Amino acid sequence: QVQLVESGGGLVQTGGSLRLSCAASGRTFSSYTMGWFRQAPGKEREFVARITWNNSTLYADSVKGRFTISRDNAKNTVYLQMNSLKSEDTAVYYCAANPGLRYDFWGQGTQVTVSS
Repeated sequence: QVQLVESGGGLVQTGGSLRLSCAASGRTFSSYTMGWFRQAPGKEREFVARITWNNSTLYADSVKGRFTISRDNAKNTVYLQMNSLKSEDTAVYYCAANPGLRYDFWGQGTQVTVSS
């Protein structure tokens, strides 16, 4: 079992930056693919970014060049650095862990609000 706790959300102006963190429990964190997802009001949850055990990254087109996902296995933590934020980035952001086939473990989410 893996527990995930996100932090770092908040209110920021358009063009600003935030860094989200996701702290994971468990000794096998380093072997998991970790992902960030988001859900805006009235919309379905969508993929944002992921990082594999060997630091291969993938981004949604909507955030490519603005967001950076990274991980620190020594701290069991994955990060999402978000720059040049836009109003359409407003959402609840979720961290998720994929032990092999799918994202089985999810955090409770952290709210990001971008105001113009």
